[in-house]
Amino acid sequence: MRGYTFYAKVSRLFQAYPSLSKLLIVSTVGGGSLLAFSDDRPFQRVFTDAGQQPEPKKRKVVVLGTGWAATSFLKNLKSDSYEVQVVSPRNYFAFTPLLPSVTNGTVEVRSIVEPIRNIVTKRPYQIDFKEAECFKIDASKKILHCKSAHVTNLGGKEEEFTMDYDILIIAVGAQVNTFNTPGVSEYAHFLKEVEDAQKLRNTVIDCFERASLPSVSDEERKRILHFVVVGGGPVGVEFAAELHDIVVQDIATLYPSVNDLAKITLLEAGDHILNMYDKRITKFAETKFQRDGINLKTGSMVTKVSEKDVSIKDRATGQCGSLPYGLVVWSTGIAPRPVILDFMKQIGQGNRRVLATDEWLRVEGCDSVYAVGDCATINQRKVMEDISAIFGQAKKDDTNLLNKQEFIKVIGDITERYPQVGFYLKKSKVKNMVALIDKYEGEIDIEKFKKALSEVDSQMKNLPATAQVAAQQGEYLAKCFNRMEKCEQNPEGPRRFRTTGHHRFHPFRYKHFGQFAPLGGEQTAAQLPGDWVSIGHSTQWLWYSIYASKLVSWRTRTLVVSDWFRRFIFGRDTSRI
Repeated sequence: MRGYTFYAKVSRLFQAYPSLSKLLIVSTVGGGSLLAFSDDRPFQRVFTDAGQQPEPKKRKVVVLGTGWAATSFLKNLKSDSYEVQVVSPRNYFAFTPLLPSVTNGTVEVRSIVEPIRNIVTKRPYQIDFKEAECFKIDASKKILHCKSAHVTNLGGKEEEFTMDYDILIIAVGAQVNTFNTPGVSEYAHFLKEVEDAQKLRNTVIDCFERASLPSVSDEERKRILHFVVVGGGPVGVEFAAELHDIVVQDIATLYPSVNDLAKITLLEAGDHILNMYDKRITKFAETKFQRDGINLKTGSMVTKVSEKDVSIKDRATGQCGSLPYGLVVWSTGIAPRPVILDFMKQIGQGNRRVLATDEWLRVEGCDSVYAVGDCATINQRKVMEDISAIFGQAKKDDTNLLNKQEFIKVIGDITERYPQVGFYLKKSKVKNMVALIDKYEGEIDIEKFKKALSEVDSQMKNLPATAQVAAQQGEYLAKCFNRMEKCEQNPEGPRRFRTTGHHRFHPFRYKHFGQFAPLGGEQTAAQLPGDWVSIGHSTQWLWYSIYASKLVSWRTRTLVVSDWFRRFIFGRDTSRI
């Protein structure tokens, strides 16, 4: 019995300090000793034989992607109850808000990327990464079909393999939406990935180098140095501003013979650029671009892109025209990737434009599949779809009448389950939900209840496809996984109106922290919570500080800040590599 006690104590020591199990001390007859390493764990076997229960099988979680949502999920997942595997054709995380700064040499491309293995190895649990692309999701069998991403890199044979999963997290992002415009895929540049930014940087330098050749005619020089940006959203506006900065601040001294020929045109189909921002920001941006000499054409739709011309059509007059160009950048929105479109057809969402999830980020029709980031949108339930169930849960008797006190008891569940209620109250300047039924005296029936809430669903909004939304969704999902076992026993979410009980978790709620719009010339516009708008040079320094703090590691922070200082001192690097 003493021997067993000794072995039990020693085995517990080796359980607490696994590295000790690799040390084996071998004593010799002469009194010397030999210290050797061994991977064998005899004490662990003794402990197991003594009655240790085998560890429960971990659920296999597969994460597709290494973007904002996926990386945020991996960084915030703390539970070791899962076997986590990551599949992505890119073995790095890219800080995409700084991609426009890469195109003009303000920031180097390697300064904004962090190897994904650096991120996952810092987790308290093991994460397996595979550099591959998932091209098909078989939801019925819970199998992923993947292919290696090394074909183009190593010139080898395309290797395909399959993976099973218990829980799937889709975070593959989206691709550029060309709207099936002829010639866009063949001739236009995009600004969605790191490779796009590198290609744009080299192409801009190529345009100036070619225009400097003595054999090129003046007419051809004008065409080569005409840069056309399609799309007046944040990415298109920031790229146009960054391009103007390098032309004015660096190109002017390096290419003096052709600098005056450079021209930037920004095409926007709507009436204004940055139409998702405050009108004060839109007006300031348009005025600044006109002052800087950027040709702004609003109400202009692109109908075709050829090798040397962009065909446009004026939306108001219907008049058509063409613009010769040397470089055209297409930045007009996003669309689902092919693997998502195929998956949507499998699960009955083929008629939708984007993958739909519920408020807990679960894909509709697939309980074990979650989707976060740009690849999906939350399909928020309408209050009027559940109005009868809400009324039935609220009233406590069989009179089919609801009094104010009964209504007050379910207000918290209603506002949490249906966020459009809060938006409606704010816009309508109504104090609270009780005020919606105050106009009715005494108890109300179902028809009056429907009438009181009939306009609430008019304030339903889709979340924007931004890094801020994706990061918050990844963090929310990780926290749900951390509390999965606890919440299965004690649900913490709102009341289930159509059935009984409560939801396991609180639904996802996006918190907007503001948005920036860099406009060049060390000036930035910011729209912050509380309808606070800040524009100018001081806002640019706010932009510097916030973006530096949001970078994923101290390594990238150091590199980006040093790039900013280098640019201030030495100017931008215009070498083509």
